[in-house]
Amino acid sequence: FQLMPGYRQIIVPFRDLMHLIQVDSVQRWMEDLKLMTDCECMCILQSKPISTEEDAQSELILSSQHSAYDNLQLLLKRAWIISTELTRIAQKLEKNRWQRVHSMTVRVNCHVHSMINEYNSVTRNSSEEMHQFEKLLIEKCSEFTAVTERCIQTEDEQTLQSMKSCINETLITVAQYFGQLIELALTYEIQNLVRQINSSDNIYITESSTIGLFSLTQEGAQLCRIIAKEGGVVALFKICRQDCFRCLYPQTLRTLASICCVEEGIHQLEKVDGILCLADILTDSTHSEATHAEAAAVIAQITSPHLTFTQHLSSFLENMEEIVTALVKLCQEASTGEVFLLASAALANITFFDTMACEMLLHLNAMKILLAACADKQIVDTPYSRDQVVTILANMSVLDQCASEIIQGNGVQLLMEMLFERSSSGNSAEVTACERVQQKSAVTLARLSRDPEVAHAAIKLSCIPRLIELCRSPAERNNSDSVLVACLAALRRLAVMSPDGLEDSDFQQLVKPRLVDSFLLCTNMEESFV
Repeated sequence: FQLMPGYRQIIVPFRDLMHLIQVDSVQRWMEDLKLMTDCECMCILQSKPISTEEDAQSELILSSQHSAYDNLQLLLKRAWIISTELTRIAQKLEKNRWQRVHSMTVRVNCHVHSMINEYNSVTRNSSEEMHQFEKLLIEKCSEFTAVTERCIQTEDEQTLQSMKSCINETLITVAQYFGQLIELALTYEIQNLVRQINSSDNIYITESSTIGLFSLTQEGAQLCRIIAKEGGVVALFKICRQDCFRCLYPQTLRTLASICCVEEGIHQLEKVDGILCLADILTDSTHSEATHAEAAAVIAQITSPHLTFTQHLSSFLENMEEIVTALVKLCQEASTGEVFLLASAALANITFFDTMACEMLLHLNAMKILLAACADKQIVDTPYSRDQVVTILANMSVLDQCASEIIQGNGVQLLMEMLFERSSSGNSAEVTACERVQQKSAVTLARLSRDPEVAHAAIKLSCIPRLIELCRSPAERNNSDSVLVACLAALRRLAVMSPDGLEDSDFQQLVKPRLVDSFLLCTNMEESFV
């Protein structure tokens, strides 16, 4: 969610909504027509009773939930349309396309009026602050239309250029007011959803509100921050502490995992003893596998090594042994590849989070369980799962006791196979995962080969020729420098045990020089001199 200078700081976050309208132009036009409905007619239609009196109460409940979700979707789609138009105006302005700038400004003005009228027709008790921003935005849009109209009435280039800075400033102001208004409206809708969760004991209302929050988390980090700020994490953990809502635990935990991609979400989780709640869920055998898997997903999220704000989770250390034990059991009993992936990802992250976790895993026979799982292609069925397994092996390999476990579980053979990891689809994310598998398997071999028994097993399985191939052939490692460095380190370790396993040219180029010189030699092989 990178921000661009000036007006684009407001516009860009709403471009995250592009996935809502990834369709051809005719279908897009048909979708937009739905948003141009006369608001007054819609209000009259919505006020018509369609149910008998005895059903009125239940219909009212369902209607209110449905409209709350619809309000959000309507607002998000309008926001996408307007932010797209503002970006296009900026592009046309840079090219001095004055006629296009004016016509598009008129269109934005219409969209803003429609958005405000539509939203006010279905929303009650909006704040005074929101009404003020609505008024400011409408006034600024009118001013924007007027100033661009003056541009098409003159042909003097000098006059147009002097007006350009004024138009640009007005555009920035419109974008700022628009962004602030949308954030206020979304905050109001989020408050409604959180209030419904906190005040209702109706399972259908609670489920609908939770789904509404989850849909918002998919629109970007800024909305996750608003949800956390407005008490969304607190409300969701309230659900997870009530047995009457057990069937909602998977959806609720999935929503929590999404919110905890931001620092504010993790802070709120810590404040409400969320770690203890997750530990209780993971260790309760009466919960479904789906619930355990989603709890593991939350653990994986909050312990991610890519986040820089997880070290304050002091309560995690207090519950770590219970959590690790439950996750190992979940890996062992996983019935699907997705469940194994979530549990192993949580374990992999925990091995980065605290060094004691590796000793716990060794004590729990996790090495044996993970190696056995890799033999089942129905469970460890993707490079992403193998990435989690080899991450755990790499972090555990710093322990001296790990070598014997690897030998007993046929782990060297698995590491050798991982050196051949290739993407079957060509998908960029999968290719990157394959690179990580190759790199970490080489790192694990390098660490474990300090034990002569492991080193001899690796040599016997022809690891040296494969490592040489990865070093010398950029295509085999997808031109990855990190894979190259790991393979050079592993090759040097094994060469100490078996110097006869290398040809003289390989020894002179890949082992004898400094590692940085061998690295430069191998990377230069990628250059083309055509």
